[in-house]
Amino acid sequence: MRSVAEVCEGVFVATSRRETTTSTVVVSDVEALLVDPAWDPDELDELADLIDARGWRVTAGISTHAHHDHVLWHPRFGRVPRFASVTTVQLAVEHRDELVDNLGPDFPEPLRGLVGGLTAASDDVVPFPEPVRLVVHDGHAPGHTAVWLPERRVLIAGDMLSDVELPLPLWPDDLPSYLRGLDLLAGYVDLASVLIPGHGHATDAPLTRLLADRDYLAALAAGADPTDPRRANPGMAVVHERNRALAQSL
Repeated sequence: MRSVAEVCEGVFVATSRRETTTSTVVVSDVEALLVDPAWDPDELDELADLIDARGWRVTAGISTHAHHDHVLWHPRFGRVPRFASVTTVQLAVEHRDELVDNLGPDFPEPLRGLVGGLTAASDDVVPFPEPVRLVVHDGHAPGHTAVWLPERRVLIAGDMLSDVELPLPLWPDDLPSYLRGLDLLAGYVDLASVLIPGHGHATDAPLTRLLADRDYLAALAAGADPTDPRRANPGMAVVHERNRALAQSL
């Protein structure tokens, strides 16, 4: 059973064994909003078990971007709208075969059939008993979306502001978009009391995450070799070299 933590009242984060991927459940009374449910089939089963055991009812989902680990679903979550930015919906349709293939041949067919199936949020506001705002930018992926819960002061950042991953702009030319994404998120980071990244751990010190990413990227742009502790994590040496090449090309 994977760990599930209540990071603030009514906001639960389940962390996958795979790449420290987070699934967030926001609960208002018995209604539940699911953000990026992931990842392995047994973990999706466990998340469905948790929701049933608590007596919650999923009324909506959100996918933060069109990568394979962020467009998953489970039959027991129900047939409810799964909101995303317009660009994310388009990409999920255009690249659906690739997204499914990235899950591997052993991923169960009933879950493969639910990959994607997203609904474009027309006004960046998701129907829920409390305000839920989608904050859309092009850092990390086109149409990448953070989720802002103003009443709880919680920012669900998608694949940004991680404590285990370095900044991940897409290859080869979107570092400027990533920097603009950080600038947009900065206003919400200033207001947030809790930050939840798509990979990593929730924190009650959101500003430290923003500063870490900005400092790292600024050092690369200046031609320095920053000593960021995230560089030691699996896969990050390759990411660092890619980021350095991007920074040098600006």
